[in-house]
Amino acid sequence: MFNKIMIIGNLGNDPEMRYTANGNPVTSFNIATNRNYTGSDGEKHTETEWFRVTAWRQLAELCNQYLSKGRLAYVEGRLKSNTWESPDGKTRFNNEINADKVLFLDRSPSGESNNNISSPEEGAENLPW
Repeated sequence: MFNKIMIIGNLGNDPEMRYTANGNPVTSFNIATNRNYTGSDGEKHTETEWFRVTAWRQLAELCNQYLSKGRLAYVEGRLKSNTWESPDGKTRFNNEINADKVLFLDRSPSGESNNNISSPEEGAENLPW
């Protein structure tokens, strides 16, 4: 089986880093992707889709260090679905991306140029297209 998702978008918030009980860093952030199109009435429309991204270990530390709200990033990873029951008894679900690779597609405000970040087991590569 194959489970891979690739998105390019802007961070909607600063990354939030925390540590698991056994000391592994984990960083989460939201990314918005936009789809622009012209409707049948000739009017231009934009659809925004939000994704929750989670990075682990060294990738988590690097994302926390170099990413910030508004930055443009490419994220590649696995799509994971979560289901739970809310306190009011309703079944809830969400999707998140467990990142394997993150590429910074714009320059940081401080001018740093560390653009390619990936999991240690994968080398930094160019976009797949």
